[in-house]
Amino acid sequence: MTSSAGYTVPAATVRASSVSLLGGASATADRLAAAEAQLAARSAQSQLEARSISAWFGDHQVLRDVSLTMPAGRVTALIGPSGCGKSTFLRILNRMHELVPSASLAGEVLLDDDDIYDAGHRLVDARKKIGMVFQKPNPFPAMSIYDNVVAGLKLAGIRASRSEKDYLVESCLQKGGLWNEVKDRLRAPGGGLSGGQQQRLCIARSLAVKPRILLMDEPCSALDPTSTRVIEETMLELAQEVTIVIVTHNMQQAQRVSQQCAFFLASQGQPGHIVEHGDTDAMFADPIDPRTFDYVNGRFG
Repeated sequence: MTSSAGYTVPAATVRASSVSLLGGASATADRLAAAEAQLAARSAQSQLEARSISAWFGDHQVLRDVSLTMPAGRVTALIGPSGCGKSTFLRILNRMHELVPSASLAGEVLLDDDDIYDAGHRLVDARKKIGMVFQKPNPFPAMSIYDNVVAGLKLAGIRASRSEKDYLVESCLQKGGLWNEVKDRLRAPGGGLSGGQQQRLCIARSLAVKPRILLMDEPCSALDPTSTRVIEETMLELAQEVTIVIVTHNMQQAQRVSQQCAFFLASQGQPGHIVEHGDTDAMFADPIDPRTFDYVNGRFG
């Protein structure tokens, strides 16, 4: 069921409620409804593909001929030493690279086979479809937790009623793993939350505009182990609804949360490039390139 603002209440939720009103839904019916909802979410997920991406800052080339498919419904981890172009690549995926005055690039970024850099596509549309969570949490400190979640609607030009916003705030905070901790203080400043809570608030804010892809640039690097675990659990749950691409220097984290890895490397003054990519378990257990083996086993980087 879709509201006037375009927010969809899961059909499985409506179906389960209807069965209950008609005389009591069984546990089996509830499980079937949940399974249907998961299947519907997976079928609606999007694939992101980078083709022959090269990037420069002025005359300095930072990426060379990077091609990578990030499959729908999976977490792809970008790993590699500092300075090899991982974060630059991530920013190219939602058109943030072009905001740097000296930046330029070549290649294509396809969202479900549609190039987001096509001249006919607006920048704001790319940002709505491909969200970003940064290394350092960046909630709007003077805004309430509630207003932080819905802030993206105005920026994206999305109108919503109060009831629709209420539903969206609860839904996104639940998906961000934060609802139970803040539901009784939604009007408190977002800047008053702990670091881990602020990062989850930023995730909820990104989800409010219903992105197809969620990019995460070292989202746990400044967090304690407990907060890191909660963020990782959140990522695994979100992967049922959105395609996730994460930059991480934590090899254990890459193994825990991703199904696919891409190993970036820049050596001897050469631009960053992908040495190897594929199934995460295979890359850690039996990589093809000896440089991958050395990196994932901590011999450099």
